[in-house]
Amino acid sequence: MAASLLVLMAACLTPLTPINFVGVGAFSHHPPSPSHKTSSLLHPPTILHSTIQKDDATADGTKAKKEWFPIHPADALSPSNDYNSLVKSAYLRHILVASEEMADLILDVYMKGGTLQQDTYAKTDGDIFNRIANDVSLCADTREDGGKIGWVDNPLNEDNTSDRLEKTNAVLHGIVSPDVIQTVFQGRVKGGDVVKAPASECDGWHVIRVDDVHIELNPLTMATSEGSKNVINTKRNKLKGSGKVPLSPVFQRVDGGNNGIEDDDRQSKTIYSVPDAQYYKILTAGCQMNVADSERIMGVLEGELGLKSLETLDNDENDRLDPTLAASTKSASTKKNVKKATPDILLLNTCTIRDHAEQKVYDALGPYTAAKRAGKPLAIVVAGCVAQQEGEALLRRFPEVDLVLGPQYIPWLGELLVEVGKGSQLCMTDSMIWSEKGGMDVKNSDISREKDGDWMVPIKRGHSTRAWVNVIYGCNEHCTYCVVPGVRGVEQSRSMDAILQECLQLAASGYKEVTLLGQNIDAYGRDMTPKRTFADLLNFLNDNLPPDTISRIRYVTSHPRYFSDRVIDAVANLDKVCECFHMPFQAGSDKVLRDMRRGYSFDSYMNIIRKIRAKAPDASICGDVIVGFPGETEDEFQWTLDLMEAVHFDNLNTFAYSPRPNTEAANWDNQIPPDVQSDRLQRVQALAAKHAMERSQRYLDREVEVLVEDRNPKNGDELMGRTRQGRQVFFPGDLSLKGELVMVKIVEARTWSLVGQMVAE
Repeated sequence: MAASLLVLMAACLTPLTPINFVGVGAFSHHPPSPSHKTSSLLHPPTILHSTIQKDDATADGTKAKKEWFPIHPADALSPSNDYNSLVKSAYLRHILVASEEMADLILDVYMKGGTLQQDTYAKTDGDIFNRIANDVSLCADTREDGGKIGWVDNPLNEDNTSDRLEKTNAVLHGIVSPDVIQTVFQGRVKGGDVVKAPASECDGWHVIRVDDVHIELNPLTMATSEGSKNVINTKRNKLKGSGKVPLSPVFQRVDGGNNGIEDDDRQSKTIYSVPDAQYYKILTAGCQMNVADSERIMGVLEGELGLKSLETLDNDENDRLDPTLAASTKSASTKKNVKKATPDILLLNTCTIRDHAEQKVYDALGPYTAAKRAGKPLAIVVAGCVAQQEGEALLRRFPEVDLVLGPQYIPWLGELLVEVGKGSQLCMTDSMIWSEKGGMDVKNSDISREKDGDWMVPIKRGHSTRAWVNVIYGCNEHCTYCVVPGVRGVEQSRSMDAILQECLQLAASGYKEVTLLGQNIDAYGRDMTPKRTFADLLNFLNDNLPPDTISRIRYVTSHPRYFSDRVIDAVANLDKVCECFHMPFQAGSDKVLRDMRRGYSFDSYMNIIRKIRAKAPDASICGDVIVGFPGETEDEFQWTLDLMEAVHFDNLNTFAYSPRPNTEAANWDNQIPPDVQSDRLQRVQALAAKHAMERSQRYLDREVEVLVEDRNPKNGDELMGRTRQGRQVFFPGDLSLKGELVMVKIVEARTWSLVGQMVAE
């Protein structure tokens, strides 16, 4: 530990005086606060956030600000499914100190990642909180275990009766008092929050970190609550045209946790002779976030329900064929009958960012709804953004669908499918608090307060060298063209410690690269208590990932309004963070940017680019652009071309504007004709390709570090990988190099890729 930290801590230490308090099960919901102390949650009051808000005229002619959308996860919940009805318990750690000044010092050191002025607290195990607790906490019961308190029940949750609280929280009697526990939950905490509160069991102060919250999902209660978007139909009607009741296979949790809604008249093996689910098929559309979500979905299906993917079946295992792949029930070569079968569960993970997205989902559902109408026991799940957007309307249009799953409910997919297997039809799209633990059981009767070792939602990775890691969900921006806030919900940051633990698991499995994901990744931490920043996260991961494990950290996607100099410094100076910036600009015209509600200008965007070029001159800069936005004139479009000429993007994702449901711009009457949009899109794409080729040519004759990812799918003699700047490279080599970092000399530059020869060691 830094010497200056020891001196300051020693100066703050004073003896503690015990104070008696009422037993855990007996306190009221409004305990008196100690008169000589003021508790602090370090949580700012709820604010209405927007740098650009529309005004309404009041009766006296003045302008009044409209209320903005909710920005705190607990504020976005429906009144009937509020925080205290959802959150059953929280996993806590604490540091007990003698004074409020000491608590403030601990918080300052922790928030700075162990840095105090010019000194640095030792970083060896990736969790500074644990180390500080080991070194300075005055709680003898938890000090040696990193301040671990364990799972603590929420006293404000009506299901947590006084008898239950007496049983489950009694172990905490000498560690934290009931009024401290209540103070924590009154702050509506979530994973990653750190709170400060006066101790009533002694003359001291607690610094308490929330590792996670546990939510016990009750679909029936949630769906019948007033104002809830959730729907549950426990008795299915016969399908029109077939006269058959839609059937689903039975889903069994591998941990035996199959408790759910009891109803003797519901689907059962006895009544319908439905089989146990064995195989699944998942179809994924959309962005990297959807791909990462599908990996979590597959993890739940395999890890919690014991299912197998149809794609993993050996050819000689059986003759299960998917109806979308089987054109006929007879083999063309033998003319013999072959089995025509479906998966036991089909899951569509959908995207709504582009036009006609809903129709594509409807088309994909066709063969499977037909199989279900014919009497096949098949679970059909629609997940992702279309599911969140359409909600219950999907059930009305396709009564064969069993579960409409909003993205926020993925951690509880296992529990919900158990209900589907009992005959229920569900739509789960109401706002939800993120939980790492999700549907896994918490043994509240376990007085050891242990957290399960494998406590995160399981994930089945799609690649063995590089991995997606979600760091923040949702978006609070509400750009006038964008559906993301409506289908992904408010911003919810994962704790830095949970993100690190996921990365450490990947490192132990041999992964070399992670890409941090967020729709607005620069907003990371602003929903936390206290607030954190994305630069904090980059520094934290770079400092705490062991050497010779994960060597590359990438991230997407930045927002120019929130992009900071500290992120540029992190990319320029941290050895594991790759020199690549993804900075969507969307338009060059200030007027169009205002109409989009983007919150920046041509000049402010270019100021960011100049800073990047100065501090990280070899970094790649990528972006997104939309042409043909409502009201965009030819002169305003020219500003987009001017910005492109000023930047020279390494890669640019180009889109023609399309109206999306539930967005403001979709209702404007100044839509641009499709032929004008098409012309502008072609001009943008041509210029983007020209710039990309110029950026590729700078690599010629250079030796660059490449992470080998796999074979070139178009040339089996070549390997493929990427530079630190994200440029794809093809070169001859053996697949045994997969996952290795090799030096490659670039001999050919292409528009979007490079060709090289591996350099001999």
